[in-house]
Amino acid sequence: MLVCDMTAAPDTPEQRLDEYRRLFEEHLIARERTGRGIRFRLRAEPGVAAWVEDLAAREKSCCAFFTFDVTETDGQVLWDCTVTDDEMARAVLEEFYRLAAEPGGAMERLTAEGLRIITAPEH
Repeated sequence: MLVCDMTAAPDTPEQRLDEYRRLFEEHLIARERTGRGIRFRLRAEPGVAAWVEDLAAREKSCCAFFTFDVTETDGQVLWDCTVTDDEMARAVLEEFYRLAAEPGGAMERLTAEGLRIITAPEH
């Protein structure tokens, strides 16, 4: 089982998913699989790179099995995502990839893949 520890997160899992939905709906150009993981290509409009860097940092702080690299080139923000070499981590990465195209049901799919999400009591 993998654990996503959101006890110190400033948002709830539902709020985080809503943020992903907004980001992808407003700025996603394409998504692709890479040799080691996945990549999201987003329009490099004002504030998008900072938004992605912030979101990636929050995600990394609760899901230590992820590695993110955010770069900006040719009018695009490239968000590369990889995970540790673990079957369950790869399944979560696949759901992360799927999130850009099918945001509905993401929480249910992630927990079905074995991701345990821990939140603070007030969340």
